Amino acid sequence: MPRIARVYVHLVDGFNRGLGKIIMWGIFVMAGILLWSAISKMAFNPSLWTLEVAQFAMVAYYVLGGPYSIQLSSNVRMDLFYAEWSAEKKAWFDAFTVFLLLFYLGVLLYGALNSMAYSLGYFGKEPFAFYWDLITAFVTGGPEAAGEKLGFIERSPTAWRPYLWPVKLVMIIGFFLMLLQAISEFLKDIATIRGEAI
Repeated sequence: MPRIARVYVHLVDGFNRGLGKIIMWGIFVMAGILLWSAISKMAFNPSLWTLEVAQFAMVAYYVLGGPYSIQLSSNVRMDLFYAEWSAEKKAWFDAFTVFLLLFYLGVLLYGALNSMAYSLGYFGKEPFAFYWDLITAFVTGGPEAAGEKLGFIERSPTAWRPYLWPVKLVMIIGFFLMLLQAISEFLKDIATIRGEAI
């Protein structure tokens, strides 16, 4: 394998492993939020924010933990035949099916980018032009110039009414990292097929 492929795999795997080990503790964050929700409902006035914060924490837990899950091969797969195959046969199968995963993650990332643009007040059909204008305005004129490019910022329709762009940003980051991890897995499969260590 070329050196750049080895470096890519080590960087992506290392970053996603570290992030995944941190995100694993997110289950306790969600449990704490839901425990507080139960206590506040029984003891005094219920908190308006607990359910939505728990949902946002679940999104972060699931989406940011996805790359590490792909790396560990702990994602759901049909093991009826796959479990009995040799490592090389598994690598051949995975090397072909990873393109379906890459396509799916690409569609999710594109949808998340569109949704993020919408949540920042852009209602047109060219979200990438909007992002380019936003970055250009920030670089040339600072935060105030970038703020002028934003429209009506989307908020949740609940009583608490939090802004939705932060959770959409987490989704973009998670889908992008899963895309990078899927490419890393593809390179590892190619190395296995060629009988090389990576």
